[in-house]
This record gives sequence, C-alpha cells and structure tokens, in this order.
Amino acid sequence: MTTEPLATPWPYPRWIAHRGAGKLAPENTLAAFRLGASHGYRAFECDVKLSADEVPFLLHDATLERTTDGQGTAGSEPWGCLAQRDAGRWHGRTYAGEPIPTLAAIAAFIQANGFVLNIEIKPTPGLEETTGQVVGSHVKRLWQGQPVPPLFSSFRPESLLGARETAPEVPRALLVDTLWPGWFEMSQSLGCVAAVTNHQLMDAELIARLHGVGMRALCYTVNDASEADRLLALGIDGLITDAVDRFSPAR
Repeated sequence: MTTEPLATPWPYPRWIAHRGAGKLAPENTLAAFRLGASHGYRAFECDVKLSADEVPFLLHDATLERTTDGQGTAGSEPWGCLAQRDAGRWHGRTYAGEPIPTLAAIAAFIQANGFVLNIEIKPTPGLEETTGQVVGSHVKRLWQGQPVPPLFSSFRPESLLGARETAPEVPRALLVDTLWPGWFEMSQSLGCVAAVTNHQLMDAELIARLHGVGMRALCYTVNDASEADRLLALGIDGLITDAVDRFSPAR
C-alpha cells in the first residue's frame, strides 16, 4: 500500500547518510562525509551542539570519551580546546588526527558539492532552547542565498522552538523514538514539515496520517534490506542509513 504523493515539492533525496558514512568512518567528521559522498550520497545527517563559547560543532554524545581523545562534557569546553581533539583515532589509525568539525566547515563542504544536510540539533542537557537559537542563527547566515536549506530535526521540542525563533524559514522535523502522547500535535504546533521516527514505528497508517496534514515521513536508522524494501513500498519520504556501502542512493 502506498499513499498519494504530496503536492509540495520535497527538495531532499530519499536516502540520507547517517553521521556522514554510518560506521565506516569516524562519525560526524569531514572524513565521514567524504566517504559517504564517494558512495554516491548527496544527503547527509549530522549532530550539532555548542561549545562553551557557543560555536556550533559536530558531535553526537554529550561527552567526549567515545569518539574523541577528550574527557568530560563536550559543551563545557571552548572551541579552542575542542579544535585540538582527535576525533578519528578511536576508529583506526587511518583516521588518526581527524578533527572535530565546526558546522561552518561542514556547510562549506555541503555547498561546494551541491549536497543537502539534515542537522539534528543535539543540545547539551539544559541548553535545549539556546542551542536551537544559536544553531538557527548560524544556519541562517551560512546558507544565505543557497537553493536548498538544511532540514532541522531534534528529539527536543525546545530546540526546534529555539531554531524557529532565529531561523523560521528553515524547515523543521520532530524526531521521535516512541509515539509519546501529544507528539503529533507538538510537531504541528512547531510548524514541522516532517516527522522522523524510529523505523520500527513507521507503517502505512502513520505515513497516511502525516501525509494527510501535508507532512513528510522519514525514519532512522535503516540498515536492513528487507526493512528498506518494506518502507519504500509504503512510500516513505526519507531513510537515514549507516549502510552507505550497501544501499545505493539511486535505489
């Protein structure tokens, strides 16, 4: 069963490379984005938070230990310190010395290649709205005059609210890992153009509900071929995947 296509054009490719290239390179680094691009991907997802001096940079975790040689809360360090961190060696010697990138560096790469970006606003706990506001203001400046803006997403409604305050023209999507009471109404109150759910939650009924109010349906993280086939048959609008080496974005 598929739903009728929406009338409003959707500028984002269906296949989106998770954190640059999934698990094939150190996540949220320029090296990962380059690897994802080498597999033909034109759309990328990344996580963005703020340094102590409010520089937007890419990192998934609240702490530094898993994906860098640092320790402690990432958002408590100024950018000058974060810029010295090794964000590649944990993945292997090939990537030793790979730095944490700023959002500005990723924007330059994306725009130079004609790619598009899904920015998950990933705030340090307690800085949800502020992170959205600051990331929004940077995106508004960095993408000024570009044909396709990034797509904001976040699990935190406060972050999307902050982004709407400073960059209302940049589209927003609510991320949901469970269909908590009021999530659908919250997405509409935030003016979201899409919902991004755990792939296990997505079915024909949910896609139809989203499409029925003019929203797009995306899901994460789809790494199984049979699950990808199921979602494609339902008419999913976007799949975020780690498997950039196994799933062709032309699929």
